[in-house]
Amino acid sequence: MTFSLIARCAKTGQFGMVISSSSPAVAARCAHVRAGVGAVASQNITDPALGPLLLDALAKGKSADQALIHITKDRQHIDYRQLLVIDAAGNTAIHSGTQVLGIWGEAQGKDCAAGGNLLANATIPAAMITAFETAKGHLGGRLMAALTAGQAAGGEAGPVHSAGMKIADTLDWPLVDLRIDWSGTPIQDLEIAWKIYRPQMAAYVQRAQDPTQAPSYGVPGDE
Repeated sequence: MTFSLIARCAKTGQFGMVISSSSPAVAARCAHVRAGVGAVASQNITDPALGPLLLDALAKGKSADQALIHITKDRQHIDYRQLLVIDAAGNTAIHSGTQVLGIWGEAQGKDCAAGGNLLANATIPAAMITAFETAKGHLGGRLMAALTAGQAAGGEAGPVHSAGMKIADTLDWPLVDLRIDWSGTPIQDLEIAWKIYRPQMAAYVQRAQDPTQAPSYGVPGDE
């Protein structure tokens, strides 16, 4: 039902992920990032609680592999889960259980990992990795390149309806948290949302840290 990519920007230390699915509001359940710690995708027959548990394990000093072993060992229903983890050093680990749905795949690259289930074909994660590694610019743009490449390579076996991007920088809250919860063209809509949000992104951080210096964007009542 899902294809996703998690990543670390080696230049900025940001962590992010993109995801798309035929299910509604996929990013609300599956996207987990934490500043200075890492990123986790918790998908397939999803248990959203696994994301924070894995991030907690990373925060305590475990590597991606160690965190994944720690959280999955003897856990009930773990065969139904697909989990992708990246740690602060850019190491990645993936768990795809024996009950992952349909055609599924996984791939790991430099500072990134991708995975999916109920896919049109098993090559989609590798296509996402290639797109991410060859794209330039801000982490958000590279993430979008990966998601677009996943769709172009076949995407999910059926039509997708939701998509999301989440990026952690240095603050307790995400630098980017964009979601298309239900649409006929969620990846394209997410691209539009990213292009609108990116120029204002730094200003929203500034508004939180020092509203006296925050710029106006010309909305009614904002002078």
